[in-house]
Amino acid sequence: MTNYYSSRSPPPLQHPVPTHPAYIPEPPSTPASPQGYQRYASSPQAPQSSQHFPHGTVYPQYPHQPSHLAPVQNPLVPAQAIPDFSAWGIDGATAQFGMQLGQNAVAAGQSYVQRNLGGLIPITHLKHHFNVSNSYVIRKLRLVVFPWRHRPWTRKMRRSETGIGEFQPPRDDLNAPDLYIPLMAFVTYILLAALQSGLQSRFHPEIFGVVATKAIVVLILDFLFVKGGCYLLGIQGTNPIVDLLAYGGYKFVGVILTLLVGLVGLSRTLYTIAFIYTFLANAFFLLRSLRSVVLPDVGATPGTVGTVSHAQRSRRITFLFLVAVVQILFMGVLVRV
Repeated sequence: MTNYYSSRSPPPLQHPVPTHPAYIPEPPSTPASPQGYQRYASSPQAPQSSQHFPHGTVYPQYPHQPSHLAPVQNPLVPAQAIPDFSAWGIDGATAQFGMQLGQNAVAAGQSYVQRNLGGLIPITHLKHHFNVSNSYVIRKLRLVVFPWRHRPWTRKMRRSETGIGEFQPPRDDLNAPDLYIPLMAFVTYILLAALQSGLQSRFHPEIFGVVATKAIVVLILDFLFVKGGCYLLGIQGTNPIVDLLAYGGYKFVGVILTLLVGLVGLSRTLYTIAFIYTFLANAFFLLRSLRSVVLPDVGATPGTVGTVSHAQRSRRITFLFLVAVVQILFMGVLVRV
């Protein structure tokens, strides 16, 4: 009995055949790496070496990598559409949240400005007064300096899309006020005043703020004088605030010419003559230009209602001459740098 069991060999062992799962779920997508390496869904399979099993059993090999282990690209993060902020240590979701927050802040700021300042100075009026061309700027400067023989002075009208009459922009009408020339003249006046102070060995960094403040105060006083006179005389019309500011800013052109004569180093007499001429030119320009504001024509000015009596017309003409005469005070303050 003992010999019977010892003479028989044990049965061969049956090794299980390795198999691969049919599907491995993908891990959550992550932002692309700035170094450019690719993410693998799972660890790459190490190459299998042939193994020898007892009793000559040979098992099939898998030399090729399964398709579900191939490198995959993240479809949620395009390579060019969205900037890669990961190089700066910023997560993609955080960057998008910051951009959205910035856009909301800009929109809220624009809404606040339009809601609080839109009634005082509408944005559409500002765009209208900056609609200029190179030829307009040259012809307007020539008109401000030599206004004596210009004809006519009435502003041109046009029909809007809603059928309402409105003034044409400065690009199409030489008599229309603009804000480009006054703004450029304002900046040039500040720089020229600083240059004159430097040539006279009186320059200091605070001169820019002092000159700018003085110019702004002069503009405000001039605007309040014209606006207050229109209110007291009951002058009604649709002339916006920017029109009066533009008319008041043209005086800087004459002030700049006077300062240039002083910088050339000519005699005091020529300097005085230049100041008197520029004052008279600016006064005549305002007399003709502000006539449409003080004495609006019912047929030519939109929003004008009724007619003006003889007494009212006389008072308004007197006020118009006062506006022209008071310019000598404002220009005299500006030329004293």
